[in-house]
Amino acid sequence: MGEIDNMKTKYRFDEYEVGIIINALIELRNQLIREGRYTDAVDELLIKLCR
Repeated sequence: MGEIDNMKTKYRFDEYEVGIIINALIELRNQLIREGRYTDAVDELLIKLCR
């Protein structure tokens, strides 16, 4: 694996920004469900954001 694969970046978002991101991810998740596609990646992001 390359060096980029092991890099982690942390971002700081305020409460308003987190709300926007969560709503966008929920909309994406709903769209994927309607299309019969997997939502695993979106689910993982939602869990990380809601911690």
